[in-house]
Amino acid sequence: MPSSAEQLVELLDLETIDVNLFRGTQPDTILQRVFGGQVAAQALVAGVRTVEPTRSVHSLHSYFLRPGDPAVPIVYDVERIRDGKSFSTRRVVARQHGRPIFFMTLSLQVPEDGLEHQDAMPDVPPPDELPDLGKLLAARSHDGADEWLKEWSALELRYVGDSGPRGGNLPADERPAQSRQWIRVRGTLDDDPVTHQAAFAYASDLTILGATLVPHGIHVGHPTIQSASLDHTIWFHRPFRADEWLLYDQVSPSASGARGLGIGRVFTEDGRLVASVAQEGLIRPRG
Repeated sequence: MPSSAEQLVELLDLETIDVNLFRGTQPDTILQRVFGGQVAAQALVAGVRTVEPTRSVHSLHSYFLRPGDPAVPIVYDVERIRDGKSFSTRRVVARQHGRPIFFMTLSLQVPEDGLEHQDAMPDVPPPDELPDLGKLLAARSHDGADEWLKEWSALELRYVGDSGPRGGNLPADERPAQSRQWIRVRGTLDDDPVTHQAAFAYASDLTILGATLVPHGIHVGHPTIQSASLDHTIWFHRPFRADEWLLYDQVSPSASGARGLGIGRVFTEDGRLVASVAQEGLIRPRG
């Protein structure tokens, strides 16, 4: 996986192979399937490439259909559904081995002024007062730290309180499952807003399913659980930079039927609510 901001940008820089047709490269990885955040980020970039630059993504809705093969490139086929005066809609199909592995629908909008309100940001310690996730993993297991550095070192994560990846939950208003992290891309990205939206889309899939397992004291990757992202939605509310700290405030209101629902709010350090995320994932007990 990318180990720096520069490598992440390279991963998101798709090759144009025909009109509305793009190809995404694969990173060096030990993962057995394509990371969901990668295919979501690349699909976002493919869709944006077919729209006038005056329009920006305000929402995306996606389904993970099949596990992606990390050994071969992914082809992204964009369908231009609609271009209106204010909004554009694109449908992106990601394919490997002649079969769809992922669908995404994007909606883009010309910038407009309008009514404004938002949730207040939770009162949490700033990221500088919290330990780096890599250091926490190193204290627990050298193998875990090595895997983190190899696969995810393009990102910086700092967990708030006891909401870390091994379980535990934060006290909240009748919330059985909650997980909070500060997250950012390690390094400096360019000033293109699409780069920052795609970089966050990449990061947004990393931890949200973990919130569904918090009350059960286990984590994604635990041998007793089969886990996978099923669908993923992001609403972008306000501009932001993915190379600056973002508070990813995640809760899981329900788990049932071997599925868990995670909902996330994303705040900048100065308290602006810049995005909302929702994901349902498979959390099927093994055995």
